[in-house]
Amino acid sequence: MEALNKFISSLLPLTDAPMFVLLICGGLFLVFFSKFLPYRYFGHAIAITAGKYDGDKAKGDVSSFQALSAAVAATVGLGNISGVAIAIHDGGPGVVFWIWMTALIGMCIKFYSGSLAVMFRGEDSEGKMQGGPMYYIIHGLGPKFKPLAVFFSIFGLFGFLGVFTANQFTETFMSVVDPAETIFETSTFNWQLIIGIVLALVSAVVIFGGLTKIAKVASAIVPFMVLLYLLAVIVVVVMNFSAAGNALKLILVEAWNFETAFTGSFWALIIIGVRRAMFSNEAGLGSAPMYHGQSKTDNPIKEGLVAMLGPFIDTIVVCTLTAIVILVSDAYLEDQSGILMTLTAFKRTLFGFGDELLMLIVSAFALSTLFTYSYYGVKSLSFLTNAKIGKLYNVYFVIMIVFAAVASLELVKNLIDLSYALMVIPNMIAVLLLSPKVNKAAKEYFSNLKK
Repeated sequence: MEALNKFISSLLPLTDAPMFVLLICGGLFLVFFSKFLPYRYFGHAIAITAGKYDGDKAKGDVSSFQALSAAVAATVGLGNISGVAIAIHDGGPGVVFWIWMTALIGMCIKFYSGSLAVMFRGEDSEGKMQGGPMYYIIHGLGPKFKPLAVFFSIFGLFGFLGVFTANQFTETFMSVVDPAETIFETSTFNWQLIIGIVLALVSAVVIFGGLTKIAKVASAIVPFMVLLYLLAVIVVVVMNFSAAGNALKLILVEAWNFETAFTGSFWALIIIGVRRAMFSNEAGLGSAPMYHGQSKTDNPIKEGLVAMLGPFIDTIVVCTLTAIVILVSDAYLEDQSGILMTLTAFKRTLFGFGDELLMLIVSAFALSTLFTYSYYGVKSLSFLTNAKIGKLYNVYFVIMIVFAAVASLELVKNLIDLSYALMVIPNMIAVLLLSPKVNKAAKEYFSNLKK
């Protein structure tokens, strides 16, 4: 495993420049090209999600709310809870500012990609409606761009594995159940392996049920758990109000520290922020459009506006509150990373049992994330082969949950970072090239809306 980790980590620097140019520079282009349209219609996006503008003749498999819940299920979770801790560990408090900036840009990217997912829907080998980067590349840009779709799908087979979630769930369970590390250390059993097997079996029950079952479970679990998590964090912020203000000041000051103690360079600080934001809300990655492409909607712009809410909920709200708890508790000053840092922060700030509450929340987030990621992987393999073979991805997915439970955090983090960076390239190229079509559709939609 160590040799594999060294090989993957050696490739990561090669992806920094193309990822930054396409995600940040390309995203800024979309912000100005749209004339800030997604942000101006934020309230309208909420109304659409609530079902106010549902059409009777809309095509699709799930509602916009279910699609958003499923997409958020894959993003609001361990990416926010342990991903933020990893970002602060690797880049210091200032990295949170660059996570914010990437998320704000990501809202506009998701507006375009969510719209394209409905605008250029396709069919799989079984004749079922499908959406996502592979389909808007093929149907929007034409068959000659198929290599881009294939490139995206190949790395999706690795990027959509639930390895990070499984790894961090295992860490959470072992830390909360046995904080003194006596039972697990002296036991003859490999408890990481046992936890991985149990998690794999529970995930298998749902993911083999298909999209509808995944969407129903996600829309039932995610809103409640997000609310519970937000309430817990808000309690901490209110109880430490002055310290929370200082934490925000620290983020803003350290964001412009050109010689950070954590990274050593300003460029490294920004790259860490971009990577963790992309991992947190997946803007520019192309995963969420796979769900939004399945929505029952009669207009692509409506779904694009719904998709835009994902980065706001996921990163601007949830990640910020998580970062404040970590900074207020001073847990970031210790030599911890990932979920262990967040568990320490919650235990210190929530009457000594915050880590147990976080265990409950992490369990729900871990399962909902695994459910949704498996679906992304199935779609990737289905595109490369056919729908029947694509379903076999779930077998590979379940096996890799067990692998992730016993792997190191560094290995699973590097594997995901590399896969995500490579998936951004074909997706953002397609989104940028097809953006004029979205602008044209948006102009028509809002014109009709005013009438």
